[in-house]
Amino acid sequence: MAFLDNSGDIILDAVLTDTGRMRLARGDGSFRIAKFALGDDEINYALYDKNNTSGSAYYDLNILQTPVLEAFTNNTSFLKSKLLTIPRTNLLYLPVMLTNTITNLKLNPASGIYAVTANNATTTAMAAVPEAELPADKWMNGVPSAAALAAGVSPIGLDQGLNTDEIPYTFTLDPDLVENQYIVEMDNRVCQLASTTGDVAPVSFIDDDNIASYFVSRGSAASGFIDQVPNQDPDQQAQSPIAGPRGTSFRFTLKASVEIQSSDYLFTKIGTAVDAAGSGLAGASYLNAAIRFIDTNIRITGGQTGYRLDIPVRFVKLQ
Repeated sequence: MAFLDNSGDIILDAVLTDTGRMRLARGDGSFRIAKFALGDDEINYALYDKNNTSGSAYYDLNILQTPVLEAFTNNTSFLKSKLLTIPRTNLLYLPVMLTNTITNLKLNPASGIYAVTANNATTTAMAAVPEAELPADKWMNGVPSAAALAAGVSPIGLDQGLNTDEIPYTFTLDPDLVENQYIVEMDNRVCQLASTTGDVAPVSFIDDDNIASYFVSRGSAASGFIDQVPNQDPDQQAQSPIAGPRGTSFRFTLKASVEIQSSDYLFTKIGTAVDAAGSGLAGASYLNAAIRFIDTNIRITGGQTGYRLDIPVRFVKLQ
């Protein structure tokens, strides 16, 4: 939904998402609006000018005059920054989520994204690249064999907590600020969420845009994803991007879908075909082959605070 300014009157412009319209179209009387979300995607709070010489009435004038988007129905494009309510008034810092590139170095240094192989042939070729050109911890095997899983698959990881050095990391994060559940959204046509042992998490919901949502909780059937980050261990402090008190860590791998493993259709439809040098990957020149890749985002949202993080991923396949 959106608020539209119409000559001084405030108009509430609310529309159903595509999924909501589909459920309404059933016509069986089961459609009910049980909850809604508010967001402030359009607002740039850096425009707040507390030093404006015209007085306090002008501090937020630029923010109030910011145009607001008209409501539209695609749920993947709207409400990326959802508002949340925190009843506590004694918080100086709010928890964030940061990708961990200290202990999980999957981030490819040349492209700045996470590279994942889409089939066995690509995995074999990537593994043959000299370690000095493409270290094994700079890409992920999207189709790991049983032997690879037995040896352990280094995951993509993120840590959650207060990223400030004003509060010592040895302090315990308040329970209501600890993320014990994460919502993971990804393109179901391209990949699936898996643990470090290769176990694919159950899909909670797939919307009309083929975006799969996974709800992963500590202690649930989808185990092996969430761990508490020890606050008292100095070695752990050096291995986390969170400067202050930590909550939980979320570790996961990605499994390439059967469709991109066995077919080039999606690479032709939504991907890019380049020579090795144009792939943006470290060590790609050693592959000596044309490459197709699909860029996508893995969106992770904290179930407790609603903090959201997008992780860029590139699925790579040799032609």
